[in-house]
Amino acid sequence: MESEATAKPGFLIRAFNGAEDATQVAEILQEAREAASWSEEALRETVKLPGVSSFVSERSGGVTGIVVGRQVLDEAEILNLAVTEERRRQGEGRALVGHILNRFSELHVSRVFLEVRESNAGAIQFYRGLGFQAIGTRRDYYHDPKEAATVMELWLRKFTV
Repeated sequence: MESEATAKPGFLIRAFNGAEDATQVAEILQEAREAASWSEEALRETVKLPGVSSFVSERSGGVTGIVVGRQVLDEAEILNLAVTEERRRQGEGRALVGHILNRFSELHVSRVFLEVRESNAGAIQFYRGLGFQAIGTRRDYYHDPKEAATVMELWLRKFTV
C-alpha cells in the first residue's frame, strides 16, 4: 500500500507528504545537480496529479531522499530521484527505487522508463544494476547545460499472447 512506511537499516521509507516535506525535498533537489530541480510548489502540485506515486527516505525525522514516478495505463516512468550528498552510496537510492518499483508492480505496470543525463555514467551504472537497460537517446533533453538523455527501461512483467 502506498501509505505504508518501510524501515531499512538507518532510515525509513514512507509516502511523500507535500505539506510537510516539500521544503526539505526542494532543498535536496536543488543540491543534487543530476536531479530535476523542482520548487516546493511544483512538488506539491506534481504529487496531486493522477497516477503519481512519491516516496521519501527519512533519518532521525529529516528527509534525506525522494523518488517520484507516474503510471499511465500499464507503463510508468521514474520522474525524479535524489538523495542528499552525505547519504549517497548507503542504499537509500536503491531502496527508494525498489519501493516505487514494488508500488508499480502492485499496480500491474509492465515496464518502467526513465531518462538520465548521457554524461552521468554513475547513474547509468546504478540503474543497470537495478535491471534497467538503455534503449535510446533523446537529443537536447536537458538544459543548463544542454545535453542528451539516455532512455532506459525495465520490464516488470511481460505479457504473452
